[in-house]
Amino acid sequence: MNKINGYTEEEAKSLVEYIWEGKQAGKTLTCLFATYGAAHGRAKGSVRNYYYALMKNRKKDERVVKLLDGKQLSVEQIREFTEEETDSVLRSILKEKSKGVSVRRAICNLAKGDDKLMLRLQNKYRNILKKQPERIEAIAAELGIRPTEKSFLQRRLETEINALYDRLTQSLKEENVRLSNENIRLRRENEALKRRAGFKEV
Repeated sequence: MNKINGYTEEEAKSLVEYIWEGKQAGKTLTCLFATYGAAHGRAKGSVRNYYYALMKNRKKDERVVKLLDGKQLSVEQIREFTEEETDSVLRSILKEKSKGVSVRRAICNLAKGDDKLMLRLQNKYRNILKKQPERIEAIAAELGIRPTEKSFLQRRLETEINALYDRLTQSLKEENVRLSNENIRLRRENEALKRRAGFKEV
């Protein structure tokens, strides 16, 4: 069976159609990657990487050109944080954290439900923490925030709270995926019924 970058031609066509329909409905690529992956047993990141590979089409595969013809699809460019933005992000995270919440919860609060932004903030913070911990310490000192040593029980409680929060978040995401897929199915059925009604009138 002929494949396009690891997907069968039918799978590639299915993904392109799914993304195109989703974008027409105003959905983000991040959301579509997640819902498509959940519906087809593929990881969100895997779907994203495959879609980006299709869009780049470095091998100039005519089958890909045909699949994308007329769809006017694109990729969302990821812009790196500037130095000023990085410092601003660190200040915001540290201010939230000073309220007694974990770094993860602080980032989640700042992202306000935007999974893509949450991932960017989390990756940026971890990267700075690993490579430039003194930068975080300097901003904490600037804000008058003193590091506190947590007891074993505090760390354990925070871990349990984070685990519970993750489970609830995952549950909500799965429900959103189910509802999104159901919405797409109903819309397709509605379009099919309209086409049938049109044929009968003729």
